[in-house]
Amino acid sequence: MPLSPRRIALAAVVVLALCLGGCATFIRGSTQSLTIDSLPGGATVSLSNGERCATPCVLKLKRKHPVAVELCKPGYRQAQTLVRSELGSAGAVRMAGNALIGGLIGVGVDAASGAAKDLSPNVLAVLLVEETPGCTAPRFPAVPEDGQTPEEYARAKKKAAK
Repeated sequence: MPLSPRRIALAAVVVLALCLGGCATFIRGSTQSLTIDSLPGGATVSLSNGERCATPCVLKLKRKHPVAVELCKPGYRQAQTLVRSELGSAGAVRMAGNALIGGLIGVGVDAASGAAKDLSPNVLAVLLVEETPGCTAPRFPAVPEDGQTPEEYARAKKKAAK
């Protein structure tokens, strides 16, 4: 039975939609580099997911999880803030493209992976205020709602390293 041009066109659209499924996931990825800096530098940064570094630093984090951030430096007041996970404009455009082309599977993939989201703010720049004695022992802040626990983060990092 010969295929009609209409069936060939329909098959091409279906194949194209499946190939473009998860467009933001493929193009942007599910992780993002978060830059953290402080004035003065050398502050210990503790994230709610268990990650730690000293400013200035760049950490690669999942786009879909918000993180609480604490900066601690002796002689300075402890600073805490939240890095939100928000729908980014580039991710939203790609998700809309998935929906228009018919790649509803792609919309689901992008939503599940967090590829349509951005960490905000990014760059996180903190001005530390002098205080005596100031912050002496850094600790990890509480995990925000929809955040990643330190255990989940460690499992994901170990899995990605394999």
